[in-house]
Amino acid sequence: MYAIIDIETTGGQFNKEGITEIAIYKFDGVEIIDQFISLVNPEIPIQPFVVKLTGINNAMLRQAPKFFEVAKRIIEITEGCIIVAHNASFDYRVLKLEFDRLGYNFQKSTLCTVEMSKILLPDAEAYSLGKLVRSLGIPIADRHRASGDAMATLKLFKLLLDKDLDKQIVKQQIKNEQHQGISPKLFDILQNIPSTVGIFYVHNDKGNIIYIGKSNNIRKKLNQIFTADSKIAKRIQKEVYTVTFEETGNELIALLKEREELLHNKPVLNITQRKSPFLWAVYQEKLDSGYETLKIQKSNGRKKALQSFKTQKNAVQFINDLYQENEIVEQVQNALSASEQINYPTDMHNTLFNDLLSKNELLWNKKIIILKGRTINEKSAVVIENGIFKGYCFFDLNYQVLNTDVLQKKLIQLVYTKDVLNTIKHYLYTKKDYKLLSF
Repeated sequence: MYAIIDIETTGGQFNKEGITEIAIYKFDGVEIIDQFISLVNPEIPIQPFVVKLTGINNAMLRQAPKFFEVAKRIIEITEGCIIVAHNASFDYRVLKLEFDRLGYNFQKSTLCTVEMSKILLPDAEAYSLGKLVRSLGIPIADRHRASGDAMATLKLFKLLLDKDLDKQIVKQQIKNEQHQGISPKLFDILQNIPSTVGIFYVHNDKGNIIYIGKSNNIRKKLNQIFTADSKIAKRIQKEVYTVTFEETGNELIALLKEREELLHNKPVLNITQRKSPFLWAVYQEKLDSGYETLKIQKSNGRKKALQSFKTQKNAVQFINDLYQENEIVEQVQNALSASEQINYPTDMHNTLFNDLLSKNELLWNKKIIILKGRTINEKSAVVIENGIFKGYCFFDLNYQVLNTDVLQKKLIQLVYTKDVLNTIKHYLYTKKDYKLLSF
């Protein structure tokens, strides 16, 4: 659980500042579950440059509650939370200073989105909140007001969670909960898991990931694991400390994330899932007669496949659909399959045949696959460039994905493997819940 905080102050001498406005969004990693926004009467004058920067003046704060009047609410909303802020050392110091004045020891773990951004967004030109979120296409309203800056920090934090492939943020959260003595039982774990499509991570008491799963209904899948009596399920039931999850909005990103996370984290209980699911492949071959053709064989990593599939049936359908795009090629290939006499010249057929394959290859030149997002107002994009998977992202506004510079910064990059492109091609070939854009 996280408390995303932004504080505006009076300015002035170090450790003499007072809070003029505070905004807190309680965030469970998926959505805001509580919020607190309030002006605060600091009982000391605001510095003129701060008035000019924030628009908050002394007159506005005369009727505002003093800090001691909102302190209890701040304690309640941050209970069990890690404090997250842009330049967290400042916000946490000022907040702790106010509690010290009341004689209350306010102690929390903190995460700084400036420091996280420097690690996870190393190519950013600047790390000030305004410049950083604008470069990422994140809208920001009420700049230099607590609510607007806290909301922008929250959206930035969500992006950083997506980009944190090593799960360092989540591991720190688990260590924080463990320090507080929180150890939920299986039933309690399930209560916090959504019935949506995504990835889930089973952690042991050290925060290490021991199992990763994917499902169109995460809660249902976990419930099956928690009640099953297989060897793996029993180990999970015994060793699980907590479960974290990532909603993906659609099955394609869940498939891509699962494959990447299995290879990256190598969880001890996922041995069988690390193997490639694409057992069959379509290969180009020249027959003794000189005609080019396509053959379905067991996947061979040493040979270049035109495309790979999970089943022979899908491979056969792919070949048939491809041949249907050219009547001559289709007739020749049908004749070859039936061992019939062919009267069409070999070289002319092969030219048409290779043109057909080249046309199919060009389909994967520069494509953006638009799919559902995690919320009703959000969409997701999977990007392929020059036949290589570049990454995925989530976006709210169309310009965020149509603007190449913004798109590149929002992309969550995964390690490129043959299985990644096979997964995308297989999904597009078997599903219809997407829209294709060229760029």
